Amino acid sequence: MRTHEAPLLKRAVAGGGTADIGIIHATTGQALNLLAGQLYFGQQAARVRTLLGSCVAVTLWHPQRRLGGMCHFLLPRRPHGEAIPRDGRFGEEAVAMLVESLQRAGTRTHDYEAHLYGGADTLPEQTGVKLNIGERNIERAWQLVDQHGFQLQGVDVGDTVPRNVELNLATGEVSMRRGLPMKKSK
Repeated sequence: MRTHEAPLLKRAVAGGGTADIGIIHATTGQALNLLAGQLYFGQQAARVRTLLGSCVAVTLWHPQRRLGGMCHFLLPRRPHGEAIPRDGRFGEEAVAMLVESLQRAGTRTHDYEAHLYGGADTLPEQTGVKLNIGERNIERAWQLVDQHGFQLQGVDVGDTVPRNVELNLATGEVSMRRGLPMKKSK
């Protein structure tokens, strides 16, 4: 099985515009590497993985329907209000896109097991200016998980180390490893 790094997609809509930047699609059995600002929801991918620093990933899994997804966002919210197209780089918008996807699949948020990872302080005491991006991402992710009623099953947030997160869409198992990126298998 080959791993695929999905390109950032803009989905065309009627009238020639675009909507929802960051949603990616998979072919059956495909392994995806989400980049910052991307999200996936469905049953086709075999697994979805990502590498996090100050960014946050939320994984979702519906145990009965064997349906799930992940988003990888960079910032808690868009700096200047809501805009169209929505953008997966912002937590509020990424989670909203996941929620709409699961609703289109005929499921409800409280039926999903959720995991929350990331939000590391990747530049501790190095810049002289403390932006607290990781901390702000964690806070917003907690609010969004609570707001939508997801059943939180696993959490590993904060600290100063990157994380590798992988969701197996056949089983719903989420694995997380702290430290350097996972080596790609051949």
